[in-house]
Amino acid sequence: MYASRGYRLLRAKIDGGPDVEWEPVASYHAESWRKLTSSFTLTHRLFRDGFHALAVLPSGHLVAAVAGAIITLAPGETRFRISHKISRGTRPLHITATPDGRVYWGEYFDNPHREEVHIYGSSDHGNTWSTAYTFPPGSIRHVHNIVFDEWANCLWILTGDNGLECRVQRAACDLAQVDEILSGNQQARAVAAVPAVNGLYFSSDTPLESNHVYCLDRSNQLAELGALTSSSIYGCRVGNAIFFSTMVEPSEVNRDDSVRIFGSREGEPFQPVLSWKKDGWPMRFFQYGNAFFPDGPNISGVLALSTIAVNGGDLQTSLWRIAAG
Repeated sequence: MYASRGYRLLRAKIDGGPDVEWEPVASYHAESWRKLTSSFTLTHRLFRDGFHALAVLPSGHLVAAVAGAIITLAPGETRFRISHKISRGTRPLHITATPDGRVYWGEYFDNPHREEVHIYGSSDHGNTWSTAYTFPPGSIRHVHNIVFDEWANCLWILTGDNGLECRVQRAACDLAQVDEILSGNQQARAVAAVPAVNGLYFSSDTPLESNHVYCLDRSNQLAELGALTSSSIYGCRVGNAIFFSTMVEPSEVNRDDSVRIFGSREGEPFQPVLSWKKDGWPMRFFQYGNAFFPDGPNISGVLALSTIAVNGGDLQTSLWRIAAG
């Protein structure tokens, strides 16, 4: 598992045992002022410092997102370098890699005029980037996530935010074909998606309606598996257990003041298993309360998560052993 402390990347072997030893991997040479702000909890939150996404390629290369840039690390190196400067928005929400070494990320920016939106791809370990797919003007606001599905050997593309902009799409791994599977309502507005053998699990991310967890099975049949207490933008799988987190994003519908983790064995109803109350710092400046999960497969039997803007867990990573069952 990889984790960051400011602009230093660490890793540890997670085997379910009680002892976890972290070792340094590499660092990113951020601007001098960010080195200062990332050293303190509140300024780290205020300026959105640190690593925001990370993909591990089959070659051993690492591709990550920091504010304003995509950065790349080759095997044996200890310093990330900028491979792409982001011109719209500050960073993508996720980066995904396929087994053949392709890497993708989608543009995530405010886009009030609904300009065209690009998915960028790289086939040389993240060293250079080109436009791999473009959503035409007026079609979406931005890309929420791109997820590789090992069982269907495909990509899932999630977009938002309103009406027909909310889409769950299935795509070939080279993006030569993109098919719309779900669209047109706030329950198709999703960021978190977790592939499993029986289908795609995803959670809705809307401040306008109650949120839920769904499973889209391999025949494209949709089943609701449980209600959530707020918007959800992170999910993960640990063995045959699946988890989604909620964030404290107040609206007339979402009134919960706690970050919650909902979990399920595959196919069972989702139930709340952990919670943290939002701290008192203003959300506009110091971020919504949330819990982040790492991307990628996890057979360790340990749930890893990082919480932010909550009492008793601000900017902390914790590990939870999943009971057998």
